[in-house]
Amino acid sequence: MAKERFDIKQHVTDTIIAQIEAGTPPWRKPWTGDMSGASFPLRHNGDSYQGINILMLWATAHVRGYNSARWMTFKQALELGGCVKKGEKATKSVFYGSIEREDENAVEGEDGKRRIRFAKTNNVFNADQIEGLPEAYYIRPEPPRDLGTEADAELDAFFARSGAEIITTEEPRAYFHPTKDHIHMPPIATFYSAAGYYGTLAHELTHWACGEKRLATQKAHANRKEYAFDELVAEIGACFLAVQLGVEPQFDQSAAYVEGWLEALKSDKEMIFKAAAEAQKAVDYINEKARVAEGEKQVAA
Repeated sequence: MAKERFDIKQHVTDTIIAQIEAGTPPWRKPWTGDMSGASFPLRHNGDSYQGINILMLWATAHVRGYNSARWMTFKQALELGGCVKKGEKATKSVFYGSIEREDENAVEGEDGKRRIRFAKTNNVFNADQIEGLPEAYYIRPEPPRDLGTEADAELDAFFARSGAEIITTEEPRAYFHPTKDHIHMPPIATFYSAAGYYGTLAHELTHWACGEKRLATQKAHANRKEYAFDELVAEIGACFLAVQLGVEPQFDQSAAYVEGWLEALKSDKEMIFKAAAEAQKAVDYINEKARVAEGEKQVAA
């Protein structure tokens, strides 16, 4: 009897659905529970994981109580002088490859090849599961910064460098206006904390990055499923930005959002992969805009 092929996309989707249904979406976990702080999961060489792997490794760290940010394969642990503890279970991480296949529909004169991308898995272990590693590999994330209730000049400068038009009025709502192409924010003094203000702004900035004049991945007139998807992208993107900036993001706790996510995820195992990828693209876009703006400022000075 042929061995059933492991479906990594269904595995990841089922894992995340289970956590949402338990009230613990993985992108919310770095700021709750018993973890000492928030950081991106890191590979054995210190590089940050991207996209869906961030969510999957956050989810596993929460369920199993891991505190270290580092992850590695069994072989990588051995090469670093460590050894996975007996009985420890691996976590699936995802990587992408591609192969070339003959294209029967190719126009005459073309090379007749098409590239097919596929997802594969690695079995990785958290440093907390490994004995004998150099002490530097047992990274304990720092907790979010306590910003008090006052504006933070460094964070204000970062959001300004993104190039987004941010308008402040007394209207008590935060939103991205796709037609007028600006972000609206209430005054920072109306928030319980400055962290709440910047966490909310990170959510709206992700919407902005996905807007028509930039990545063009957000739907202006979305149906229920598309709306749920766009909000999922914005929430994940806000979490990615929050970890980077060291602030605690703000989460929409409404049952309508959660119900929409579950409905969409259960009907499409590709959705969480797409949402994580688009959130990563949005954050990368924002960081690149900020980097270029900072470079231009230094040249002008």
